[in-house]
Amino acid sequence: MTPKIAFVTGASRGIGAAIAEKLASEGCHLAILGRAKDPLEQKALKLSKAYSVTCLAFPGDVGDEDFIEGAFARTKERLGAVDILINNAGISHIGLLTEMELSEWNRLLSTNLTGVFLCCKYGAGQMLGRKKGKIINISSVWGNVGASCEAAYSASKGGVNALTKALAKELAPSGIQVNAIALGAIDTDMNRCFSTEERTALEEEIPWGRFGTVKEVAELAYALTETPPYLTGQIITMDGGWT
Repeated sequence: MTPKIAFVTGASRGIGAAIAEKLASEGCHLAILGRAKDPLEQKALKLSKAYSVTCLAFPGDVGDEDFIEGAFARTKERLGAVDILINNAGISHIGLLTEMELSEWNRLLSTNLTGVFLCCKYGAGQMLGRKKGKIINISSVWGNVGASCEAAYSASKGGVNALTKALAKELAPSGIQVNAIALGAIDTDMNRCFSTEERTALEEEIPWGRFGTVKEVAELAYALTETPPYLTGQIITMDGGWT
């Protein structure tokens, strides 16, 4: 079978890196994106050697249209049209909304929502002609229910959820699936802001009794790339029964 081409944002570490590795282990060729040049290029080299696939590294800002357009164009030129798009890049902001600067709001929305829009725009553009493709957006339970002191982050993920549902309807006639994974507490750098006491208290609220792992997220993301086409427009919650 012809190897699939996957495009993964926020892939230098954490959830994105785990998803990229899972896809590579299944024989996918990859384009991976991230802000930090050295870790991203090291990750690409590691995946290429470990799984005998081609892995391209594109360091840059997902909220920059010129960068995203160029990354998709170079991916198509070197690997072929994208079959799988994983929108994972995201940043958080913890604090009172009344104390948040407009520049902080704009930066968060640019990464968490505009970046998803841009990747969907150019990714779907490569999928339309072949009438197939899988788009998976990594979201959050806070996009479903909101979180105190994370209003901007919640708003961005709520936007991702709404975009997922709307785009799924728009692209279904073209054979393209669009789904999202709304994550709960996952053991990543983003959640290392918690003290030991805070983390223990949070784990006690989660019926599964622990944080999720990036490997578990990667397994679900890959499973969604293999689902029947009738599954689309869904926000699939993965939170250990928390919310």
